[in-house]
Amino acid sequence: MNLEILKQKYPGAETFKFGDSPALSAELIALVRDGKKTATCGALRGFQEGGEAMPVVGRTDIALNWDGTPAIVIETVEVTTRRFRDVDVKFALAEGENDTLEGWQKDHQSYFERNGGFDPDMMLVCERFRLIEDLK
Repeated sequence: MNLEILKQKYPGAETFKFGDSPALSAELIALVRDGKKTATCGALRGFQEGGEAMPVVGRTDIALNWDGTPAIVIETVEVTTRRFRDVDVKFALAEGENDTLEGWQKDHQSYFERNGGFDPDMMLVCERFRLIEDLK
């Protein structure tokens, strides 16, 4: 579906991409489509000073494939901020990427090291969402 038509259908929707590579983006979108991924997080610094739009409860957003085409539409149902070290197993598993908190910590530490730096005390924006529309 055309992005402009989608933005008319979902007024106020922001667009974003999951992950930091084509492979990771495709993997994360597939997890959402399969119902395994119902949460995501990002470094708070990425939402400041001209970065990504902060998630807002009740807003629908359009996740893009790596090539910029629309993939899915999600609705934010919860937004919290917490330190990396304070992310609990329930939230980590809701991200759908790992089977354990330790696996989540390892993978997310690597991700943050690739994308601006890691500190166990860094603040994260933790979002829970639900799939509204699969554009596949």
